[in-house]
Amino acid sequence: MKAFMYVSRNSLAAMLLVFVAGCASLLPDGRQETRTPWETYAQAQAMFARIIPNETTVAELKALGVDPDKTPNVAVLSHADLLRRLVSTSSLDVKLLDHGLQQCVSSHKTCYAYEIEQKHIERKRFGNFWLDFFNFHRKTNITGWEFDAIVVVRDGKVIYKLWSGKPGIHQFEEERMPLGPFQSIGTSYMMTR
Repeated sequence: MKAFMYVSRNSLAAMLLVFVAGCASLLPDGRQETRTPWETYAQAQAMFARIIPNETTVAELKALGVDPDKTPNVAVLSHADLLRRLVSTSSLDVKLLDHGLQQCVSSHKTCYAYEIEQKHIERKRFGNFWLDFFNFHRKTNITGWEFDAIVVVRDGKVIYKLWSGKPGIHQFEEERMPLGPFQSIGTSYMMTR
């Protein structure tokens, strides 16, 4: 009987060790991405480089994946929306705009823009499982990329393009709550009063 208890204690200790060692994999993680034809920042930028003002047509834009009917996070902007994004309202001087944008302002009925907002963000929590689980200490690693572009179209042809982006996002978040799960009780109590 003593031999059985000794084996059971060793088995229990081994199982506990495996459980504690594997706890880090139990931490939650998340992912935020836009389903697009472009899986990386470099692919999105390469697509944008193939758009040539005064040459690329709307049909060619759709072939590149810039299609608001099929591609998520591609918005259609009217000429007024475009103007609000590109020019500050306090100093609205159309003569300072690019020639293609001046054409857009003058022929507002046939001019619009596509706004492309693409991103891929991953959130990975790491550290001590128990401290995280009981809200004492949480650490999160955030990585990914963002690509934003505006493509102005007039009479079925691209007349202007502009882009910005973050090819490499790397952020670190850390939360320390000395009272752990009791930290929010005071806030909840105050909100109910």
